[in-house]
Amino acid sequence: MVVAYSGGVDSTFLLKTAVDTLGKQNVLACIAVGATLPDSQYKQALENAKKSIGIDVITLEPAEISDPAFSSNKADRCFHCKTHLLRLLTDLAKKNKIQHILCGNNFDDKDDYRPGSRAMNMFGIKCPLADAQLTKAEIRQLSRQLNLPTADIPASPCLASRISYGLEITEERLRQIEDAEDFLRSLGLVEFRVRHHDTIARIEVHPQDMEKITKDPNRSAIIEKLKSLGFKFVTIDLQGFRSGSMNEVLPEREKSPDHRGRG
Repeated sequence: MVVAYSGGVDSTFLLKTAVDTLGKQNVLACIAVGATLPDSQYKQALENAKKSIGIDVITLEPAEISDPAFSSNKADRCFHCKTHLLRLLTDLAKKNKIQHILCGNNFDDKDDYRPGSRAMNMFGIKCPLADAQLTKAEIRQLSRQLNLPTADIPASPCLASRISYGLEITEERLRQIEDAEDFLRSLGLVEFRVRHHDTIARIEVHPQDMEKITKDPNRSAIIEKLKSLGFKFVTIDLQGFRSGSMNEVLPEREKSPDHRGRG
């Protein structure tokens, strides 16, 4: 089988299980690399696959950022991104006479807004973790039992998910986000987001971490760093960190299955 691997909690557990079950000679692990994936995350994913699972990873470059359907950053952005990747995975599978392509979607994902899932249905991608009704919490627990280094890492969606809908996705904006989040990570923050609203950087952290970034010297250092990256205003979201907050602005009709089905 071909496994779509990102280095996150779910895909790492899926890859480990696939290799343990079938043997590494029967598994092709593939990771998509490009401007939407932080370089540090890419390198860590390769290292974890090699050291913890004993398998080398094939790197694919979907180049979705060159597609206006993706870079225009509409509500179905993820559908177009996944389509580029899945075409490459499908071609690779055919070349190697492999019938099945697997991804790491879990049972919790069915309740989230994920237009990329439509692309996976189109290409016939299998989601065994979701089929087994494994939740994120259960996958983390199973990963601990397997001593996987990803068991407790925070979720890290692609950098494009930080850019407000309608604002063009460019390599420069993706780099701004990556550099800003690398800096916040250097201050000891673990789970957070830097949301890109053109000239405004909106920082989401857990409530218990707000004091860490609102008191000097960190406050002044964050302002200086993010302004040096090109942001004009640096704000903190008082509602705190929440996954998928960019989707809060989407009308319900755009998140409905019927609307997503029309692209």
